[in-house]
Amino acid sequence: MSGADVGANTICLFDVDGTLTAARQRVTPNMAEFLEELRTRVRVGVVGGSDLSKIKEQLGNDVIQKMDYVFAENGLVAYKNGQLLSVQSIQAHMGEELLQDFINFCLNYMAKIKLPKKRGTFIEFRNGMLNISPIGRSCTQEERNEFYELDQKEKIRDKFVSVLKEEFKGKGLSFSVGGQISFDVFPDGWDKRFCLRFVEKDNYSTIHFFGDKTKPGGNDYEIYSDPRTIGHEVSCPEETQQLCQQLFFS
Repeated sequence: MSGADVGANTICLFDVDGTLTAARQRVTPNMAEFLEELRTRVRVGVVGGSDLSKIKEQLGNDVIQKMDYVFAENGLVAYKNGQLLSVQSIQAHMGEELLQDFINFCLNYMAKIKLPKKRGTFIEFRNGMLNISPIGRSCTQEERNEFYELDQKEKIRDKFVSVLKEEFKGKGLSFSVGGQISFDVFPDGWDKRFCLRFVEKDNYSTIHFFGDKTKPGGNDYEIYSDPRTIGHEVSCPEETQQLCQQLFFS
């Protein structure tokens, strides 16, 4: 694709962890500079599973001013040009009874899992989703890496999700495994494709999406394979930058 083919009619949407930054780490100065340069060629947005505070920790407190779009929690909290567009509520959507049944089941299940280490914040309640972490989100980076290695072998999160899918079948809930230590739970249709409803209103001719968890069950899978997007699978921020360089600067 040559520079003549891109511009205001093209948008690039990026996952955060593993795509723009290492997992839960701050963006490098080099990547931050590259994204600014990329905005001179195309519109740029981020679509993360995390809440806005975590996206700010990784991409900077001024991220909503520095990007054309910021979609936190899969786009359930949406910003455009620094302005809040929309916020969804999982509480209102699910209702208190189902929400409590779900939370109680998860806590009971996690109480029976034996891990090398357990910390705190096993369920994080966000605007549009629940984030479930068997080790607990307050673990250190070292503990996070240790759990991730164990999970790769023993499929702790995948097994947990399978049990939940069976227990709450027909309740309209979707699950996606992302990052290193947790998985997200949200109403059907509230995956990362949710952000496309805002992007589509602005009539882009081409929507690129870059992500690392693009296999079925990963939290980038649905938007990556959606016919409205051109999906790019990457394995690290360096690969993301290299691919964008080829697509938009050559």
